[in-house]
Amino acid sequence: MSVLMVEDRVDFSTLKDTLQLTDGNLASHLRALEEADYLRVEKQFVGRKPNTTYHATETGREAFKSHLDALEQLILSNRKDS
Repeated sequence: MSVLMVEDRVDFSTLKDTLQLTDGNLASHLRALEEADYLRVEKQFVGRKPNTTYHATETGREAFKSHLDALEQLILSNRKDS
């Protein structure tokens, strides 16, 4: 999700290279995010090659921001305790 938060659209190969994941591992993560309505999938052909791109939905963006807020609160509360 962090990649999709800074890029409008990202293709499968770019995600795979950036995240250094196998095809199967990345595909299962993407499927879970798609099922949660956190990202949208677009399939098309570029020339004769299939090309799959992904982009974050508004639901996904909101969930990711909430996750970051929760992490920030956790960090801040641990700093106060130290």
